[in-house]
Amino acid sequence: MLNKQLELTHEQTSPLFRLMWEYNPNEPERKSFENNICAFHIGNGFILSVAHNLRTEALLLKSIPEEIYIEEILPKLSPENHAIMNHAYKLDTETHKRYLNGSASHLFPNVISIFKELNFDTRWLRLMQRNICAPKLIIQFKNDLFYNNKNLTAQFNAINHFNEPTINRHTFLLDVELVEAFYSGDIALYKIINCDKEIINSIPALEMDFSVLPDNAENFYCLQSSPSSEIGRMLNQGKIEGYLEHFNVFVDRLGGNYTFEGLRYLLAGYFRFGSSGAPYIFYDAEKNMFKVNAIQSEACPIQLSIENKRDGNFQYVKALASPLHIIKDKLEKHLLKST
Repeated sequence: MLNKQLELTHEQTSPLFRLMWEYNPNEPERKSFENNICAFHIGNGFILSVAHNLRTEALLLKSIPEEIYIEEILPKLSPENHAIMNHAYKLDTETHKRYLNGSASHLFPNVISIFKELNFDTRWLRLMQRNICAPKLIIQFKNDLFYNNKNLTAQFNAINHFNEPTINRHTFLLDVELVEAFYSGDIALYKIINCDKEIINSIPALEMDFSVLPDNAENFYCLQSSPSSEIGRMLNQGKIEGYLEHFNVFVDRLGGNYTFEGLRYLLAGYFRFGSSGAPYIFYDAEKNMFKVNAIQSEACPIQLSIENKRDGNFQYVKALASPLHIIKDKLEKHLLKST
């Protein structure tokens, strides 16, 4: 089993990746990424992650199409706010977009307040729908080959394959589209698009298991980003300590609040902040393979203190995970449609 464990963390064999939202994809000098979330491949180009990040707000937009700025923002601005926004976002007449002005960083808090006052929708879901930015699957290697395959690498261009010397990685980007967000279960299904089937088939994947595991389940792990960096991966033991019929309200001031509800695992074991979307997996000895059973969703508000000091010291020591069981029927319908 050890070799299988190590494979889960290696860049050539791990099914764990990241989703990030990309601004200005065809402008290398202005390209930027935000809204980083864990995600994993379940085969045939389908990607699973959490849903809650879709309805969080970006606050500051890196760029705004001029048409949207003129029609939806400018008419609602006071003279004072008009001056602030025009200084914070500079128009490029060639691209017909306004770009966030880095030299105006002192105005950024004002800009955030203006967007909120206008109720301008900066949720990642809406930005994706309006093509202001788009989700990408991030796959990175130490060398400049996509899974050590020259033929596959040749299918990428300078827009979706570039070197990042500061992290000693070559980054490859794949387009994904949201298939469905199962908000109550905090699970989102995406699919890789706009690429050859050979590329999809080369990406490692996890087989799914829809059972509800007992609290004495053995060889149960969380596959997540390493403690010190989102570039690395870590496989650590987890333990199911209990079960919840969960209820929690997710605040969405623009689209309306919704509830997290349904079956959840209560888990003990290290989990990193920012590990939402990470798969919980177990080893199937009969098939000699790891299967994914649940997704890291929320921190559970059970805390420890250090020297009884509250500020900055309370650490979450439990996690909540959404078993795939809760979306089994809906998920299988999407997978069957693709066959």
